[in-house]
Amino acid sequence: MKLLPGVGVFGTGSSARVLVPLLRAEGFTVEALWGKTEEEAKQLAEEMNITFYTSRTDDVLLHQDVDLVCINIPPPLTRQISVKALVPVVKLQLAGEEQEMEGGPDAVTPGSPCAPYCRQRGIGKNVVCEKAATSVDAFRMVTASRYYPQLMSLVGNVLRFLPAFVRMKQLIAEHYVGAVMICDARIYSGSLLSSSYGWICDELMGGGGLHTMGTYIVDLLTHLTGQKAEKVHGLLKTFVRQNATIRGIRHVTSDDFCFFQMLMGGGVCSTVTLNFNMPGAFVHEVMVVGSAGRLVARGADLYGQKNSAAQEELLVRDSLAVGAGFPEQGPQDVPLLYLKGMVYMVQALRQSFQGQGDRRTWDRTPVSMAASFEDGLYMQSVVDAIKRSSRSGEWETVELLTEEPDANQNLSETLQRNNL
Repeated sequence: MKLLPGVGVFGTGSSARVLVPLLRAEGFTVEALWGKTEEEAKQLAEEMNITFYTSRTDDVLLHQDVDLVCINIPPPLTRQISVKALVPVVKLQLAGEEQEMEGGPDAVTPGSPCAPYCRQRGIGKNVVCEKAATSVDAFRMVTASRYYPQLMSLVGNVLRFLPAFVRMKQLIAEHYVGAVMICDARIYSGSLLSSSYGWICDELMGGGGLHTMGTYIVDLLTHLTGQKAEKVHGLLKTFVRQNATIRGIRHVTSDDFCFFQMLMGGGVCSTVTLNFNMPGAFVHEVMVVGSAGRLVARGADLYGQKNSAAQEELLVRDSLAVGAGFPEQGPQDVPLLYLKGMVYMVQALRQSFQGQGDRRTWDRTPVSMAASFEDGLYMQSVVDAIKRSSRSGEWETVELLTEEPDANQNLSETLQRNNL
C-alpha cells in the first residue's frame, strides 16, 4: 500500500481535537498543527503528541511532509488559508523590498516587466476546509480552486458522508418517494455559545445557527434532491443576547433561532427550523416527501414509508461506535451525528489517497459525494438571501456571485446592516 499524504491541521478547537485521532486511526500522519497563537498550538500539540506546531500559516503550508491540509478554524480565517494553499504566491523583489501577491500560473508571465524581479513559490496542497464567512470569501475560494483543478478542494459537509443520506439520495434517484414535493428539516439543540465572547457570537463573522448548521442543511437538501433554491423567505432571531459570561458592553448578534422556506427547482418546497434554545437531547431530522412516499433521517438512521404501506420501515441503522481515543474536551462539543460524519469522511479520504502513485494525487470516486468549493459558494448565497429576507420581510431571490464586487459597495452594505 502506498503511503498516505502527511496532514497539516489548522485549528485548535473541538473539531480539530476530534479530527486528529480520526486521521491517525485511518493511517494518516499529522505532521503539523497551526493555532492562532503559539501558546494554543503548543498546548494542543503536546496533548496530541504532534511534533511540529506553529502560529505561522506558511510554516505549515510549506512543510515538505504536508500534502493535505484540513482547515477547521473560525470562518473569517478560512478563505485566507485555503486560497494560499491552492494558489502559488508570487514574490516580487522591487526597490530592495520583497512584496507578495497571490496569483496562478499566469500571475507573472515570462515576458512581463516584473519577471526578472520575481520568484514564484508554488504551494499546491490538497484542501479540506469548513465554510467561509461571506459570499465574497467563498467566491475567492472558488477562483483559487480553478487554478489547479487537479488539487483536492472540498468543503467538509460531513452530513453528505453519512450512510443514511448516501442511501436516501440513492432511493430518491430510484423513485422510492416518486416525484419529490416537500423537504422538511429541523435541528433542536442547546446554545451554541461558548464560555467567552468569540466569533460564534457575531453574525458578521459567520456566527449563529443559520451559518453554523443551516448552511449544511441547505447544501444537503440540494444534494439529495438535485434541485437548487431559487427563492427564500426567512426569519432570524437572537433571543439570548447576553448570559452569565457574555455581558457588560458585549452582546450577541448572531441568531439562536431561524426559520426559513425555500422554493427550489422542479417545484420542490422546503421548510427548515433551527432552534438553539433547547437543552437536552440533540434533535436532527431531515424528511423528503414525494408523490409515492417519504424518507426521513432521524439522527443517523433512515426510515421510509410508501403511500401504500401501513407503517414505516427501517432502511438504514447506523451502528458505528465512536468515542474511544478522543480527548475529554472533544466529542461532547461535537454532536454524535456530526462526529459519525467526520469518521466516514476521513475513511473516504483514506480510500481516495490510498494506492496512488504519489502522495498528492487522489481518486475522485471515494469522495464523489463531497461538497465542492462551488457548493460552498451556493450555500453562502442562500444564507445571504435568507438574511436579506429576514431584514426585508419579503421573498428574496438567490443570486450567485459571478465576479468579485466592489469593496466600497461591501463596506456600504455592512454599514447599512449595522445601522438597521
